[in-house]
Amino acid sequence: MNTAPDLAMSMAIAATDQTKAAIPRIKLLSHGFSIDHPDPEIGEQLMTNALGVADREAMHGILRQLVKASVSGESPDEVNLSFMISMVKSIKPRDSVEAMLVAQMVSVHVMAMRCAHHLANADDLAQHDSAARALGRLARTFPAQIEALNRYRSHGEPAITVQNVSVGDGGKAIVGNVTQHASVIVSDKKPACAARNARKAAGSKRGPDSADAKRKAQA
Repeated sequence: MNTAPDLAMSMAIAATDQTKAAIPRIKLLSHGFSIDHPDPEIGEQLMTNALGVADREAMHGILRQLVKASVSGESPDEVNLSFMISMVKSIKPRDSVEAMLVAQMVSVHVMAMRCAHHLANADDLAQHDSAARALGRLARTFPAQIEALNRYRSHGEPAITVQNVSVGDGGKAIVGNVTQHASVIVSDKKPACAARNARKAAGSKRGPDSADAKRKAQA
């Protein structure tokens, strides 16, 4: 039985599906840009999915902003733009808020690298200081954006700490300030208090027995 034609057909179908799922390139035009794909509707849907937005209008809005952020010299740069779109897709924004934040993140990264280039090629102290200050601000902004994205993805759930919890026989407790997002962790800042409470409880149990013993001895 010859399976070579079937194998070739399967490989061709897989290659076609992979081509359809790939991010289409953006072709920059004198009056704007276009999505480079044989089927315009499929191309727009692929780009919408890659950017993590809900509709065609949001997709075109994010793309226009990325095109402007990709400017190198005085005009948009297709290489920068392709990189930025690829990075947005790899982060996988899940809604329009994440799409906007991720678009800012990749734009800040591109600008930071541009400032790093200017810093490396500064001709005088003024240019060096200007590029260094801009790079420092952008370098601090990027991790703040990552933290904001992580907080948003965790629905902004605060860490909860429960303190001064009594623990019965056989129980275990975590001593100290221990926190965790989206869950409750038991902690006790003052373990000495639990020990004093245990000694008091033991003393109250011994009290009546000691009094009875004294009365018997006096009798």
